Amino acid sequence: MSKNTFCTYETAWCPGCGNFNILECLKTALEELGKDPYEVMMVAGIGQAAKTPQYISANTFCGLHGRSLPAAVATKIANVNLTVIVDTGDGDSYGEGGNHFIHNIRRNVDITHFVHDNQIYALTKGQASPTSMEGLVTEVQTDGSMNTPLNPVLMAIAAGSGFVARAFTGHKEQLVSIMKQAIEYEGYAIVDILQPCISFNKVNTFGWYNKRVYNLDSSYDPSNKLAAMEKAMEFNDKIPLGILYQEPKKTYHQKNTVLKTGIQLLDQVTDPTVVKSLLKEFI
Repeated sequence: MSKNTFCTYETAWCPGCGNFNILECLKTALEELGKDPYEVMMVAGIGQAAKTPQYISANTFCGLHGRSLPAAVATKIANVNLTVIVDTGDGDSYGEGGNHFIHNIRRNVDITHFVHDNQIYALTKGQASPTSMEGLVTEVQTDGSMNTPLNPVLMAIAAGSGFVARAFTGHKEQLVSIMKQAIEYEGYAIVDILQPCISFNKVNTFGWYNKRVYNLDSSYDPSNKLAAMEKAMEFNDKIPLGILYQEPKKTYHQKNTVLKTGIQLLDQVTDPTVVKSLLKEFI
């Protein structure tokens, strides 16, 4: 086994879940990029998708519901040499974590955010999530979801994200390619990955997606922001896959007075007496 081989482990997901393909593609992407497990930090919150870090051999942190981004940002700020990946679900990222999602785009810390978007809360047994289609009937929303579904890729582009992509677990080769480009992008990169929940979402199935998804071709210009926003709004009869928007942007590290010197927080010497004196103020 080569040193950059990532191991995966037995999961608690339902047979046929789209999460399996995401885990396999993530493993492939990291290995093809030549990453070693010790170089990668996987961060998640709570949910079925958020279990992903527990199923792959890398540094991992699973925190509170919706709080994966703060932990990921703190990790990258402390140790710039780590490849930091947030791998979690649509409820965790866009519901409980919605505020962090918006403001991390503004900071542009160099992390990669993979969202398993099955348009449902799967771990908590199938209530509507922020991306659930209006009218979706669940055991909680018995009259159908009355909320307008969140469009995360449109929101990300409008908020200023420099790398925004949409992928589908049924197109594994493309998903691996997009993952690799997102990881290599210098700055915050988000990939919204459409994946069916076979247990609780009987509408947005593999077949439902397969009838609608199509790949953006070489004529598409991902640097055109208005065109990207138009593509981001396609989600009913046609759903475009690929890198919707990409532009180079200065990262948080490049703008921060301390971090841009190249001195990592991890390597800075601290004076314990200063910390003790500050703590005394709270006694």
